[in-house]
Amino acid sequence: MTIKLFEPLEIKNITLKNRIVMSPMCMYSCHHEDGKVEDWHLVHYTSRAVGQAGLIMVEATAVSPEGRISPRDLGIWDDSHIDGLKKLVEMVKAQGASIGIQLAHAGRKAMLEGEILAPSAIAYKEGMKTPKEMDGEDIHSIISAFGKAAERAKEAGFDVIEIHSAHGYLLNEFLSPLTNKRQDQYGGSFANRYRFLSEVMATVKSVWDGPLFVRISASDYHPDGLQVSDYVTMARWMKDEGVDVIDCSSGAVVPAKIKPFPGYQVAFAEQIKKEADILTGAVGLITAGIQAEEILQNGRADLVFLGRVLLRDPYWPRTAARELGYDLSPPTPYERGW
Repeated sequence: MTIKLFEPLEIKNITLKNRIVMSPMCMYSCHHEDGKVEDWHLVHYTSRAVGQAGLIMVEATAVSPEGRISPRDLGIWDDSHIDGLKKLVEMVKAQGASIGIQLAHAGRKAMLEGEILAPSAIAYKEGMKTPKEMDGEDIHSIISAFGKAAERAKEAGFDVIEIHSAHGYLLNEFLSPLTNKRQDQYGGSFANRYRFLSEVMATVKSVWDGPLFVRISASDYHPDGLQVSDYVTMARWMKDEGVDVIDCSSGAVVPAKIKPFPGYQVAFAEQIKKEADILTGAVGLITAGIQAEEILQNGRADLVFLGRVLLRDPYWPRTAARELGYDLSPPTPYERGW
């Protein structure tokens, strides 16, 4: 039987060499607080490419300074960020991996000095700053910032762009009725709450013709919030608007008690894949090769996104290959130890 975890996947104009994706994980390691790539980023991401992941997804990268989660987030709001990102892209690609970048705005979860923005003036939780409710000018400015960030990502040479619309950050805040109490064209109805994401995607696609992913939180874990069935509808809309892959995470738009277990979010990817007929990525406590292979063999998702396990083991693809009995070729300099 073919080992599906190591089977290539063609998405638009690129071919991923396998189905293993390094999930975007914030590293908070821009120690100069200027959003620029540092040596640490070059080592961190390139080592996972050496480890044979098929797609390296760079962490949430802010499209504007106030859109950072922390002062140490990566940025792509200025042309001065391009050179560092370009070097990172070149180093990862030299090791045979594809590379993507997650474009993000933290919204009300930004932990910064000064004004922060959100669809409605509601703090995330007690003790956190109350954001400014965005006006029309703010909305237009951030949509434009996503477009300019996509242009920079293209110039830097990325293969994939992912729009971060999950985990309670700005785009997710617009989608959820728990955080969007607006009475204008960006609030109220389901379609209106989706409008901001739709306009961001359109702006990105006006300058980007490569694969486009969107990360979602497929459940708000709240009785009055969004459920996976709502995201099936949105995934159909996104597919019609040119999205290629839905990266299916969950939660964090409001504080909630979540009981994680191995593969606890895979069912979201499976339902969206089957009911919206779109490629999906599964994420969430996927740690073993046989577990990842089961997800793919049973058609529950098309890609497996790995987070913490790749922090612990940059060479996890080799670990999985040995478990599955697959002969994974090493980088030439490592052959003697493979």
